Parts: sequence; structure tokens; C-alpha cells
Amino acid sequence: MTARFYVVGGAVRDALLGLPASDRDWVAVGATPQQLLDAGYKPVGKDFPVFIHPQTGEEVALARTERKTAPGYAGFTFHAAPEVTLEQDLARRDLTINAIAQAEDGSLIDPFGGQRDLASRVLRHVSEAFEEDPVRLLRVARFAARFTDFSVAPETQVLMRRMVDAGEVDALVPERVWQELSRGLMAARPSRMFELLRECGALARLLPELDRLWGVPQPPEHHPEIDTGLHQMLVLDQAAAFDAPLPVRYACLVHDLGKGSTPRDQWPRHLGHEGRSERLAAKLSERLRVPSDCRELGAVMAREHGNVHRSASLGAAALLRLLQRCDALRRPARFEQLLQACECDARGRGGREQTPYPQRARLQQVLQCALAVDAQAVVAGAQAAGASGVALGQAVQLAREAALQALLAALGESGTDT
Repeated sequence: MTARFYVVGGAVRDALLGLPASDRDWVAVGATPQQLLDAGYKPVGKDFPVFIHPQTGEEVALARTERKTAPGYAGFTFHAAPEVTLEQDLARRDLTINAIAQAEDGSLIDPFGGQRDLASRVLRHVSEAFEEDPVRLLRVARFAARFTDFSVAPETQVLMRRMVDAGEVDALVPERVWQELSRGLMAARPSRMFELLRECGALARLLPELDRLWGVPQPPEHHPEIDTGLHQMLVLDQAAAFDAPLPVRYACLVHDLGKGSTPRDQWPRHLGHEGRSERLAAKLSERLRVPSDCRELGAVMAREHGNVHRSASLGAAALLRLLQRCDALRRPARFEQLLQACECDARGRGGREQTPYPQRARLQQVLQCALAVDAQAVVAGAQAAGASGVALGQAVQLAREAALQALLAALGESGTDT
């Protein structure tokens, strides 16, 4: 049997949508592992036969079928053999728009109507086997965040709800959840991912700290949108509009989690929510094994975003304490990410998307002023005057406060040090 090779999946989809070329994945029909090895391909697959093309470096997988054997995304056995057809291989894929193949001569093979759904802007499952793999639920939500003008087919939404009810989502491992969530966070409109997960009930199982924010009111004078869950989504979409990096988007996601644990008799005020938000963000980050850059910025954002918003009223000593709590003097780049996240928070409110956020530029100026103080020279001068130990640190502190006080005076400000 002569092997036939086809480009499959995202590369075909994106080309039909007129999007920039993505990495191409190939499927080989009518081939055996030995045939590919003899042709110089290098094996890399563990669960099923995947090979690397010796010249292009592209992945080539043998056509295969799969059978559900246990709960969760890993509960499958795969069968790869020369007699497996291209249509059988495409039938195991998640969405029709990802189940289009292109032959080496450029012709398209589309047994499940993927081109029709691309034209109609619909995310639709290929078959009932969709509900056997809970990762697919996350992938649909991620695609909804990326392809903002696509809708999810009603019958696919039914399957997603059924998967949640059957407990399939509970079998997902943290690493895979984070992999899909992080990609969705970096999409054009990340709010769509979380809204879709919420609609099918998956958000309550995967991120209950976030899910409980919907229906929690906030003071209307600060939050015209009122609902905390809606606010979180507006903030996320602001981060996407700024083309913010992943740590900023994650910080936006977790910054107000504590409002979900405010006692009802205290609504719509949320006194002390920053500390609760920091603790909940830490637990969420630990559970999903979130990378340290996202985890750390999320914690700082949860704890300090209110102080950043109020920073225009702070005096020199209070501003320096804010910088030190944020570790801004040692990590100025992360502090800049914090300021970007805070601006997203300020603009992520109904009707305030274009509201200026002068706190960001002011705190950038404050940080540069504090960094300009030559700490080594201050220490040397203090030592020459007979100071030692903690007095040396105090001397640097006072020098930085004096520099900030001079800056505020030059700006015509004073502020308070409470």
C-alpha cells in the first residue's frame, strides 16, 4: 500500500480563514512505522506513532482511531494501522473546522462539513465521541475566545453540559487545564472562554473562586456594571485590548476573587477583600500549578491594586512603602506589569473604557525617582559619619523619602503618609 500524506487541523483551518500560516501537522494514511523509519523519519510519539520529517521538522502521525477506556482525557487506547482511512482519522477530531485535510496536490477532504461551518462561523463537534474527552470542552471555550465572531452550535453546548454533569471535567489534570486556560487568556477576547465555561457549568468545577463572583454586587459609583463577574470579564478584555502579556492577564483574572467571599450583609461594600483575594489567588495558582511569573504578579495585584488606584493621594513615605511592598525597586519590570494590570482594572468598568489612568505615569515617575538615589553613596556617607547596622538602611530609606518629597513638591503635590 502506498502511503499518502495530508495536512490536517489548524493549518488548514487558518489558511481557509486567511490567517497567518501556523505550524503544519501531517497525517500519513496507508503507512507503517517501519516505512517512515526507513524513509528517515524520527519517532517521537509515546502513546501513538508520531514522527518528525527529516528535512522540514514537521510532525507526521500515522492515521489512527481511538477508543474510550477510562474517565478523563487520558483514558483512551489508540489504533494506528495502514488500513485506517483518512475519514476515520478525521472523525476522532474535536470540531468540524479542525477536521479538514489537504492533500499534497492542494485538494481538500472535508467529510464533516468544516468548510460550511467556517463560512457560517460555527464551532460544531464532529461526532458524539466529542464528549469522551473533557479537554475538548476547554478547547471549544478557547476557540470561542480566539474566533470572536464564531458561535457555538446548540447541540455542541448540550454535549458540553452533559460532560460536566457526567463528571468528565473533574478528571482533568491541572497541567492540562492551565495549558488551555493560558492559551485562552492570550486570545482576542478571553471573556468568551470563561462565559462559555460558566454557561455549561464547567467554571464552577474548575475555577469555583471565579464562578462565585457572578451575582455579587459592587458599589455603583465605582462600578457602573455592578456585577463583579461582569467586571472581571471587562478587565480581562481590556488586557487583551492592550495586548498585555500572560502574567498581566492572569493578574486581571484573579485580582478580585475575595469579593466572592464577602458576607451578603456587607454587600455591595467589600472591606478587606484584597487580603481574601490574595489568599484565594494563591490557592488557585497552587491548584493549577500556575507558573511563578503569573502566580507572583497575581498575588501582588490582588493585594495592592486598591493602593495603586489611591496612590495619587499618597505622600512620600507612603509611596515608598508601596514600592517596597511591590518589590518595585528590585523588580521594576514586574511593577510595570502591575501598573498595566491596574489600568485594565480601572478601565474594565461599564462606560469607562477610555477613562485616563494618570496613576500609571505618576508611579512610573515615582519609581524612577527612588531608583535614582545612589544607595551605595548614601551608605558610604552614613558609615563615614559613624553609622552602622540598621542605621545604614534607615539612611537609605530617608534619602529615598527625601527624593520623593522633592519630586512631589516639584509636581505641586503633597499627599499623605497614612
